[in-house]
Amino acid sequence: MSRHSTERSVGHHRHCDKCYNLHCQVPVQVSVSCMVLKCRKSCGASFHMCKQEEHQLLCPNEVVPCLNAESGCALTMRRHMLAKHLEVCPASVVCCSQEWNRFPVSETDLIFYKNVSENMDDDLDVGLALRDQDLLFQSIKMKKLFPELMADEPKLQDISPDVTCPAEEASCSFDRGEITEQKEKELSQEERDALARSRDVTGIQKYSSWEKIFSKEKEGCKQSSNNGVLERLGKEVNVAEYNMYLVHNGVMLINFGQLAACTPRDKDFVYGNLEPIEVKTIRTFTVPKSYRAKRSHLKDPARKTTITHQSVDTADLGVSLDDLPKCEEISTTLLCCLEKELKGHLISESTSTDGFYVDIGTQTYSFPSAPFRADASLADVIAGRPRGLHMHVGVESVTRRHNKTSSAFSYMCGSFFRRDEYRSHFRNVHCDIQASLNGWFQQRCPLAYLGCTFTLSRFGPAGHEAGIKYCKDVNSLTLRPQAACPPCEGGKTFSPLKDGAHSMDPLSRLPLEILQHIAGYLDSLALSQLSQVSHLMREVCATLLQERGMVSIKWEKKALSDGRSSWMCSKKVWKFSSVFSSVDRWRFVDAPSMSDHLKTCPFYQREERSDPVALACLGEVRDKQKELKRAR
Repeated sequence: MSRHSTERSVGHHRHCDKCYNLHCQVPVQVSVSCMVLKCRKSCGASFHMCKQEEHQLLCPNEVVPCLNAESGCALTMRRHMLAKHLEVCPASVVCCSQEWNRFPVSETDLIFYKNVSENMDDDLDVGLALRDQDLLFQSIKMKKLFPELMADEPKLQDISPDVTCPAEEASCSFDRGEITEQKEKELSQEERDALARSRDVTGIQKYSSWEKIFSKEKEGCKQSSNNGVLERLGKEVNVAEYNMYLVHNGVMLINFGQLAACTPRDKDFVYGNLEPIEVKTIRTFTVPKSYRAKRSHLKDPARKTTITHQSVDTADLGVSLDDLPKCEEISTTLLCCLEKELKGHLISESTSTDGFYVDIGTQTYSFPSAPFRADASLADVIAGRPRGLHMHVGVESVTRRHNKTSSAFSYMCGSFFRRDEYRSHFRNVHCDIQASLNGWFQQRCPLAYLGCTFTLSRFGPAGHEAGIKYCKDVNSLTLRPQAACPPCEGGKTFSPLKDGAHSMDPLSRLPLEILQHIAGYLDSLALSQLSQVSHLMREVCATLLQERGMVSIKWEKKALSDGRSSWMCSKKVWKFSSVFSSVDRWRFVDAPSMSDHLKTCPFYQREERSDPVALACLGEVRDKQKELKRAR
């Protein structure tokens, strides 16, 4: 039986493969055609009965799982609803990639930031700056910036003298073998040949493999000696390309002894007259007759110049190291981090003495908390100290196509949201609030440069008595209602107990259906906070995860049996995002203006002058008036 007849016998027919007529009247015949049916899902399609399985792969009314089923979404729906479901799919998670720059505090603004650090209020710009500062301090590793100030790692405990270690025995025997080999008399050539022909040698089975390696190296040496790289280049390329090769690979050729240093500086030698020499190969180069060498740093492989590392410091001042002032960890680390990572201003510049030697000036630092641990970050170093603000409260938004400025740190939002929540987050947080904190959404006192920390929030959501606050627990902006909560009965607080429902608070006594209905009006940030109140509220919020939450995969690195490692899905995590209710319009809040604050601002000091003061240009005006009168 042929292959085509085998396929038709399974379910395909010769006529049905090419028939697309809805009103086909071909009679039913075995292996030729079959009857025409309509879709069982009522999608309106008609087809031959043998094509029913193929139609199930395309039917818009067929019930299929979500496209993100492997990512955690367990919903099933009709195929024509997949595209619309992706907008609200809990597994369709979007990461916010908004970036901004933040500068460290300069020395001219120390008064204002000192006052802000002493009085940490709930200001939006201060809260966001502290959040970015904490992320920055956790990312800066002290070992990358100050490797010389690291603490010595603890040494391994010494092995007991009664216990012998195989590795120690091997090293000891190897050392003794080297010592005895140096003391023994050198063998003659005949003795070496006899030893090589002898079969009583340890590891003789590996002789063939070692012989292949040495033979390859020997052939390579012969090839390089007979037809070296420079000789081949001299024949294959022109003079310009050959000289360019010498420029880029001169140091390597000098180290291997194939090229001598022939480009000294003017102060190291004297030329009586210049003699043009065309350098094709190393053999054609001749030293000019007018050259008189005076170099002391000549790079000669056969002659190694003694090098001494000499440090120039403040030892000549006659002051001990303990009496010298210590560096401040935060400001010094930020300065060095900007210099090393973002190419800011250089503390010490490199100076080249000749073509091969470079003098590098290194500035050392002394910190009171040194030495540091190997894995210590800047946040670990300053842990336990009073919290201060060392980053500017103002930000500059940038894009990926914008060249980032020097002496600034870049941040990325990096928060995850459902696809239908990302639009509200980006518009309200980044466009409306964060981009307008410098004087529009929130206004600071004009005398902030003198140290005044007064702020004025000018906007609020239209139609709601609420305000934008910064929540330290979730490190995010929140929409907090301004309505005062009613006091508890008799001023008592309710605390849940284990012995019954009578000790529960009034909200927890409500039926489960009513609690679910109330929780449906909350935003994602409020749901995430409500789920941490009690076990009951956690169960209530869990019923809204499919509708309001999002799911992500947690990956873990596991070692395989063959020694390799691979990332595997450990579990799927459900949670609520940190987005608050969408605000479509903003309104001006009823708050006192900034002029009312200036009347009582302690930094606003008026200087009244009662004595008349002559203007600088008053004498010139009088002289011109006299000249005009004379002219008339």
